[in-house]
Amino acid sequence: MASTLRLLLGVAFLASMTMTTQGQPASPAPPPVPDGPRYVVTYVDVMQSQKDEGATLVRQFRDASRKDAGSLRVEAARRMGVPNQFVVLEVWKDQASFDAHAKAGHTTQFHDKLKTIQNAPYDERVHFPLSVGPLPANLGGAAVIAVTHVDVIPPQRENGTALVKQLADDGRKDDGNLRFEAVTQTGRQNHFTVIEAWRNRKSSDAHAMNAKTRAFREKLAPASGALYDQRFYKLLD
Repeated sequence: MASTLRLLLGVAFLASMTMTTQGQPASPAPPPVPDGPRYVVTYVDVMQSQKDEGATLVRQFRDASRKDAGSLRVEAARRMGVPNQFVVLEVWKDQASFDAHAKAGHTTQFHDKLKTIQNAPYDERVHFPLSVGPLPANLGGAAVIAVTHVDVIPPQRENGTALVKQLADDGRKDDGNLRFEAVTQTGRQNHFTVIEAWRNRKSSDAHAMNAKTRAFREKLAPASGALYDQRFYKLLD
C-alpha cells in the first residue's frame, strides 16, 4: 500500500513539473542555435553631460569595426529625443568572426573609454536571424530607425516566434520601408529584437497604425513577458 502511494505521489509530482505557475504547459527546450550570421544590438547610455564624447566614441568604434574580418554591416544611431543614448547595430558573418571582433584591441579600448562616461552598463545582445530579408544598401541620412525589444514568457516562445516572424514578413511590404529585420537572442530564444528602417517618421507611423500591426500587438499581449519597448533613432553621420 505504501509503495503504491509513493508511486502515485511520484506521478503527480512529475505531472506538476510540466506546468508553469500560471497553469500553462512548460515550454519545450529551445532548438539549437543555428550556424550563420550574428546580429548584434548594443544599447549605449552615457551621462547627459558627455553626450558629444559618447557620440565620438561610438562613431570611432563603428568605423574601426567595419574593417574587421567577417563584418557585414555596422551602424550607429542616436536615440531621437534622448541625445545621450545610442544603439550599435552589427551583422557578422558568423559567431567566430564576432568573437574575434569582441577580442580586438579597438573593441577593448572602446569599452574601457566608455566606462568612464557611461550612465548605464554596456548592453550587448547577440542574435541569429528569424526574418531579415537581404542585407540592403546603406540607409539614407533621413531614415528613421525603430528598434524594439520583444519579450514573451517561455511557454509562449513558439507562439511569440511565429508572431514576430509574421510581423517582419508583412512589414517589409509596407510603403516607405527600407529594412525590417526580426532576430532571436542566442541565449534566450523567447527574447527578440525587431529592427526597422523607414523613409521617414510618417511612414513609420502609418505602419504602426495599420490593421496588421495592431493585430500583432493584440495577439502578442497575452504572451508578453515585459513592456513592448520600442525606441526611435537617427543614424550618426
